[in-house]
Amino acid sequence: MTDMLKPPVRYTAALEHPQADEAETVAEMEQAFDTILTTTSKDYGKAVRAVHAKSHGILKAELSVHDDLPPELAQGLFAAPGVYPVWMRFSTNPGDILDDAIGLPRGLAWKVMEVDGERLPGAGGRTQDFVMVNAPAFAAPTPEKFASNLKLLAKTTDKAEWAKKALSYVLRGAEAALEAVGTESTLLKTMGGAKNIHPLGETYFSATPFRHGAYVAKYQVVPVSPDLTALTDVVVDAGGRPDAIREDLQASAAKVRGEWEVRVQLLRDPEAQPIEDAATPWPEDASPYLTVATLRCDPQDSWAADKVAEVDEGLRFSVWTGLAAHQPLGGVNRVRKPVYNHSAQYRERFNGCPLHEPG
Repeated sequence: MTDMLKPPVRYTAALEHPQADEAETVAEMEQAFDTILTTTSKDYGKAVRAVHAKSHGILKAELSVHDDLPPELAQGLFAAPGVYPVWMRFSTNPGDILDDAIGLPRGLAWKVMEVDGERLPGAGGRTQDFVMVNAPAFAAPTPEKFASNLKLLAKTTDKAEWAKKALSYVLRGAEAALEAVGTESTLLKTMGGAKNIHPLGETYFSATPFRHGAYVAKYQVVPVSPDLTALTDVVVDAGGRPDAIREDLQASAAKVRGEWEVRVQLLRDPEAQPIEDAATPWPEDASPYLTVATLRCDPQDSWAADKVAEVDEGLRFSVWTGLAAHQPLGGVNRVRKPVYNHSAQYRERFNGCPLHEPG
């Protein structure tokens, strides 16, 4: 099949098309973040992340980059075989810490340690971050729509959790009806219509494009070990259990041997695979996901106090933390850099604790 595919497109700056008003959009997003951050820090007595505030579990893992990769895949972090320590953080996307009965999209952020090479501007340490969601496309196509979604999240932060739970029940029914006829709605899922699927059985996507060394790609993490695939599509019962997902993840992590494949989807057709429209999935018939590495973890306590202190409290995750070879691309990624820095700086100021990138 790969013989019939178009060759991968080489990276060039001309693939991106920045808009003149992106600075204004960033200012709007920072204002929305400030609303979320000031509200939640007042509620919790500490500053939490403006997005993906609620963590469900933290795993210590290991990344093994495969050998004998073809040249177009052997790029950046994956240029040579190697083994790296990794932190994995599973989360839910809003900036307030909600009852798990509210069905929302899930995230997986993972930080690869001891990574050497030319860094992105402003990226300290020796790490490479991957920030993923359990959907193949981003919830907003452009910076403007991203800002609009953030404003909506800001308006609903700290508002009537009982109403959000009731709305989530209704929206999940609507989303199930759409899926029954072969479609789905990112908006319904974002607003509370997502199924409460066990995070360890989920497939995660970068959703937005990145440089893949000399090429361009999106990334995917897929559960492959039997212990993980047994959890795929398993719905967590959150009735009367506000932290049900964390509890079920902790119970599972204590006994499972986790193995995920890290896959790369190369840019081969710029029309079918747009850089500046983050909400459009790249069709797999134009470019399939190809495996470049494996993530593995042993049974462990996914909510141990030392992990919570080191990772949930002491680290930040950003698509702009890493190698120049994995530069984030497209408008949504461009505005993520200043606004995520803005959020991290607020956490540092409010909590009086600098967020250090591991060396």
